[in-house]
Amino acid sequence: MATIKSSYSGNLRTEMIHIQSGSKVITDAPLDNNGKGEAFSPTDLIAAALGSCMVTIMGIVADRDGEKLEGLSWEITKVMQSNPRKISEIAIHFIWEKPSEDKNMRQKLKNAALTCPVALSLDPSINQTITFNF
Repeated sequence: MATIKSSYSGNLRTEMIHIQSGSKVITDAPLDNNGKGEAFSPTDLIAAALGSCMVTIMGIVADRDGEKLEGLSWEITKVMQSNPRKISEIAIHFIWEKPSEDKNMRQKLKNAALTCPVALSLDPSINQTITFNF
């Protein structure tokens, strides 16, 4: 059974619907690739998926061990290359204003993030530059 139903809307825009939840995502081609840049580009979604996956896995570990991740945020920078046009780097900077006082827990969370399914699925030629401000 399909997970996502997608359609082309024209003008370099796509629409995807997550079948189980009904959630919708729209993509646009970026300004530097003939698009309007009015929504996430497909490559933006890859970068966003990496950050979200890392935090989801950290959340699973935190919940299991009774830790709270409130106040955790992150910023993502996606770097494109040309010839061929593809992602060359995804840089994610995690900021946790009130991190756990437990040094072992902080390391466990970092290790969990670095082994999330998206991180492990990306082509090794994509540099994953991950920094933790905690």
